Amino acid sequence: MIYPLARAALFRLDPELAHDLALKSLAALGPGATWLGCGAGEGDGEARRVMGLDFPNPVGLAAGLDKNGEYVDALAALGFGFIEVGTVTPRPQPGNPRPRLFRLEAHGALINRLGFNNLGVERLLRNVEGARFRGILGINIGKNFDTPLDRAADDYLACLEAVYSRASYVTVNVSSPNTKDLRDLQSSERLGDLLAQLMARRDALATRHGATKPLLVKVAPDLDDAQIESIAALAVAHRIDGLIATNTTVARDAVVSHRHGAEAGGLSGQPLFVPATRVLRRFAAALAGRVPLIGVGGVSSGPEARAKVEAGASLVQVYTGFVYRGPALVAEVRRALRGVHPQAAAASAASA
Repeated sequence: MIYPLARAALFRLDPELAHDLALKSLAALGPGATWLGCGAGEGDGEARRVMGLDFPNPVGLAAGLDKNGEYVDALAALGFGFIEVGTVTPRPQPGNPRPRLFRLEAHGALINRLGFNNLGVERLLRNVEGARFRGILGINIGKNFDTPLDRAADDYLACLEAVYSRASYVTVNVSSPNTKDLRDLQSSERLGDLLAQLMARRDALATRHGATKPLLVKVAPDLDDAQIESIAALAVAHRIDGLIATNTTVARDAVVSHRHGAEAGGLSGQPLFVPATRVLRRFAAALAGRVPLIGVGGVSSGPEARAKVEAGASLVQVYTGFVYRGPALVAEVRRALRGVHPQAAAASAASA
């Protein structure tokens, strides 16, 4: 009952101010934040081995909530099986002008055009190195807004080099709608070149550090079937370790009547569930088990998380649903996914 009361107060504030205040309040609780996990103790059937990593449970926090890795310990206390921080860029940048974050409460949604606002990769590294958390930590990397697209690989390579020793896995964000032309990196020619360079550097880093860290790509929900087939083929050809489906959407059909519905940026939350799950399912069909998938987009309940697994996800992530429902969502999703694995869930869904 605590979170609904806190949310009522926070939702009276500007969304970005509320976001910062909520995270600072959570960090102030320190170890006391554990009780907010709403009883999501470890249970049988929760552990997953995916991409060579052992996840204590399949529910993760998506990138974007903790861009600078400042709140890893506090968030870990809420029962997540893994945490992804970022998106981080080589150099600090302020992001887009405010206001740039909007609540669409009637739709359980957010629109953001933050624009990779972050303190830079050096600050993120200091933060995560100072954290006590030793669980699975993903680091999501991007390019600076003023780096030309034909030099984007330089930024991604710089970030990969910087975070490799501390990350459990690294996610390449080529799908945010809030950095000009970034989604052009999902085109076949550009993505193929980027992945070739990143995988070559990853293999060199693996030799240097004596450990191979999984490299993932986060894709958009606004892809057509031909683009999905192309990206899937590239993922297999370049031996990518995983895909995260999906980022936010630029579509507005579901929220056209809302006063913020026309705001520029990426739409997340409940309206994203159907398109994100469609893309996830089509990637699963195209990949046929050759590349693991993480399902994210519109998960605000246990059944929605299970639907992601039925669509082919090995793991799920939450963000906007977590903003609206708080730690109770983590516990609910964990319970819903106990003992549920992609193949068994898909078979169950097919026979229903």
